[in-house]
Amino acid sequence: MTPEAYKQVVFILLVTAVLIGALVAWYTFTNPVPVTVPLVDNNSETVDPFVQEESPLLPLTPEEREISQPENINTMNPIAVLNTNRGIIEIELFADTMPVTAGNFQKLAEEGFYDNTKFHRVITNFMIQGGDPQSADDSLAAQWGTGSPGYTIADEHIAGELLTNSRGTIAMANSGPNSGGSQFFINLVDNTFLDFNEEPLQSKHPVFGRVVSGLEVVDAIGATDTLPGDRPTEPVVIESVTIKTEG
Repeated sequence: MTPEAYKQVVFILLVTAVLIGALVAWYTFTNPVPVTVPLVDNNSETVDPFVQEESPLLPLTPEEREISQPENINTMNPIAVLNTNRGIIEIELFADTMPVTAGNFQKLAEEGFYDNTKFHRVITNFMIQGGDPQSADDSLAAQWGTGSPGYTIADEHIAGELLTNSRGTIAMANSGPNSGGSQFFINLVDNTFLDFNEEPLQSKHPVFGRVVSGLEVVDAIGATDTLPGDRPTEPVVIESVTIKTEG
């Protein structure tokens, strides 16, 4: 082979390698690995994002007591009291930093919207989801997870120390951008990958409050047995939601 022919072969190989690399990069960019997040069910099967063995409930550690009974509560923020058939859960609503989302939850609660609805979806070591008005009617069980108040609110994506999907926080469930309405979930563990500013960036679930009392009730609900579709075998009912405000 002449030197000139050898150079041509090397050039062709280099061009081919560059083209193959470009095609691989393009395919990886346009076909990202899907990540399952706690969206509204939309009548579709959902794959659990975590597969972990259930662990027995243990007394709260000092760190967990700080999460569930924090001292840095803004006393001007309203407290939502969820009276469930498993116990009472109190949630500080971040009206100071998340006025749209927290205000929407408070409005619905004061209208009795959540009364007698259920935590219709429970995934151990992940989250518990409620807020679907259809879950108050057992005859509509096939549609649980698709209900709404008849409107949607804009996503309220704000960065903040408390505005992250960490254990004990409450966030909006949705089926895509600006599709939240009434459904919500409470994080059983740190799920910060659901934050708007964390990878994967398509996971966007605004946090608008945190449990300040009754985290053990949340954990007990999270440990309940479930049927296919993550539905509790025994109903977990939100009998009423009341709002406490300063003064």
